[in-house]
Amino acid sequence: MAQRGTNGSKVFVAVLYMAAVCGAVHVSDLLDRASQRSDKLHSLSTTLTQEMDSHFPPLSRAFMPRPSMCHTSSLMTPNDKEQALQVSESDLLSLARSLLQSWVDPLLVLSVSANSLPHPAQSSISNKIQELQEHTKDLGDGLDILSGKMGPEAQAISMLPYRGGNDIGQDRITKLANFHFLLSCFRRDSHKIDSFLKVLRCRAAKIQPELC
Repeated sequence: MAQRGTNGSKVFVAVLYMAAVCGAVHVSDLLDRASQRSDKLHSLSTTLTQEMDSHFPPLSRAFMPRPSMCHTSSLMTPNDKEQALQVSESDLLSLARSLLQSWVDPLLVLSVSANSLPHPAQSSISNKIQELQEHTKDLGDGLDILSGKMGPEAQAISMLPYRGGNDIGQDRITKLANFHFLLSCFRRDSHKIDSFLKVLRCRAAKIQPELC
């Protein structure tokens, strides 16, 4: 199962790379493929969050940090589709790439922490976190290729360092609360990335904005 996913990821990146080098595929087609990949990323993060919720002690929610404390909250992004439609193509791709890049270290923290997470679905959660890492890297590689075709502004990345450290807590409740919080931040950002890429896909395909 994992092997199939890895092979599929390699094919995805290889297709994007060859298309970019050979010029055989239009930007709209590359965006369509990247959008499909981001949709899988957001869907997987949503499934993971629901899996955490299924055995999440109510008391733990009281210990969860506020969403405004996500390490990516300082990045100014459109709040909804209407605002996203007002942002240039290059800036939207830059925002998506910035958000994606900002999760390399936090996803590593989640991956390591998942190995000893005090949760009944620990094994499943750990496997899905690894999938998130693979999808994030593959999508990032694909967006790097796209940015090269869309100009210097699309290649700009805002640095959003993660300073949460590698330790998510010592006791059970703290571990669950911090793990759930970090995962919730990722789910929020994966939704933004997916939304931005879908707007870009619609624009490239010249679909009317209200249908995006």
